[in-house]
Amino acid sequence: MTYPQLSMYLPVFNTEPTFDWPATLALARAMDTAGIDRVAVSDHVVFGEDADAYGDPRVGGTAGGVQPTGPDGAWLEPLTVLTAIAASTTRIRLNTAVLLAALRRPAVLAKQLATLDVISAGRLDVGVGVGWQREEYEACGLPFDRRGALLDQTLDVCRTLWTQQRASYESAELSFEGIHQMPKPVQADGVPLWISGTVNKAVARRIARFGVGWIPWGSALADLPTAIPAMKDAVREAGGDPAGLQVQGGTRVVKRNGGGIDYGATFEGVPALVAAGVTDFRMPLRIPEQQDEAVHFLTQFVDAFRAATR
Repeated sequence: MTYPQLSMYLPVFNTEPTFDWPATLALARAMDTAGIDRVAVSDHVVFGEDADAYGDPRVGGTAGGVQPTGPDGAWLEPLTVLTAIAASTTRIRLNTAVLLAALRRPAVLAKQLATLDVISAGRLDVGVGVGWQREEYEACGLPFDRRGALLDQTLDVCRTLWTQQRASYESAELSFEGIHQMPKPVQADGVPLWISGTVNKAVARRIARFGVGWIPWGSALADLPTAIPAMKDAVREAGGDPAGLQVQGGTRVVKRNGGGIDYGATFEGVPALVAAGVTDFRMPLRIPEQQDEAVHFLTQFVDAFRAATR
């Protein structure tokens, strides 16, 4: 895809302990039919009872952010969800935003993602991040303070198993030699990885080593025209080539006084963001629940977006 892409989050969580999965899958199919480029789902494995860290940038949260559910909200596992979507759609790309990859054992995760890429005929993108919740790492038997290093190792093992027929790997915590894992992902060089985070050296190094895309977080997301060149400079300093870096961004949806979307006002700032380097737009939308209405609503939104980014 050379044009700016339009992505949408698919809510896979609910404030109640139950979940309407058929309606969620129907919404994914409506996105596919309407021409949305990418569907994104989020990830939490477990919750502790204190969500205040979500609003603390010092541990990976975002200032002023509020966790959308309490500890007993229902959160579906994202790779399972995307597998079901892959089997019931034909063209939309599948994305995690973001997967807490370090919570999974690296070789097992490599197998899961390669399998999903095969099932979807090469439609998978994986957004990854370190997360903000200490309790989530502790429940998985992992040290929260080493979450960055754990993520790097996980991505390194995935890349190794995706690209080497007879794979070998060596680190202080994990080593193997003469390991075979098939099938490989359909996409050349493995599943594309999008790295989430603010503008800092650790995220820039991760993008330089593994990433095709960046998911800005916190203060970076609030000022993309400043953050994007800063991140590209940091990636370059880390030894990477930022020339083709894909970047996620977005803009708020503006409603008319009488209801309905004001497309002119909603997309007014999009060309400037494209010029600044945004390649993938995600916007919050309240979508009709009925399938035909959802397809019609989303098709109109897609058409207006394409007109604004031609």
